[in-house]
Amino acid sequence: MKIISLLSWAWAISGVFLILLVLLHSPKGDGMGGLASSGNSMFTSASSAESTLNRATWTCLILFLTLAVILSAGWVK
Repeated sequence: MKIISLLSWAWAISGVFLILLVLLHSPKGDGMGGLASSGNSMFTSASSAESTLNRATWTCLILFLTLAVILSAGWVK
C-alpha cells in the first residue's frame, strides 16, 4: 500500500472524527440573543469532560490540517 493512500485514508478518518467531536460539544450560549443579557454565563469554567473533549478536538484538528498540508503540497510521492 502506498504511503499517499495511507495518508489519504488517515486524513479522511480524521475529518470524520473532527466532525463528530465538534457535534459532541455542548452549546455555550444563546447565540446573538445572549449578548443583550448578562454576560456572566459566558465566562464559566469548563468541566473535566468538556476540557478533555476540547483537547481531543484540537488534536484532531491539528492532525487533519497537517495531513491536508502534506497531501496538498505533494511532499509525499
